[in-house]
Amino acid sequence: MAATKIRGVRAAVCHDTYSAHQGVEHDDMNVLTLGARVIGPDPAFECVVAFLGATFSGEPRHRRRLDKVLAIEAEG
Repeated sequence: MAATKIRGVRAAVCHDTYSAHQGVEHDDMNVLTLGARVIGPDPAFECVVAFLGATFSGEPRHRRRLDKVLAIEAEG
């Protein structure tokens, strides 16, 4: 939870490759967090691979979403 309070950090807990990949593509997530007691080593590795292989789509709807997050961050 604390990671998301740091300016410039967009973090999410992911337990599957879909969340890890889509977090980057749709929300420009730049920090992947994994629950050690929730996910095993093999799925964790797969999530890391998905996260590292993803890029922000830049689609207008995703850009608008990111701009809202950045505006909130700039206020705080």
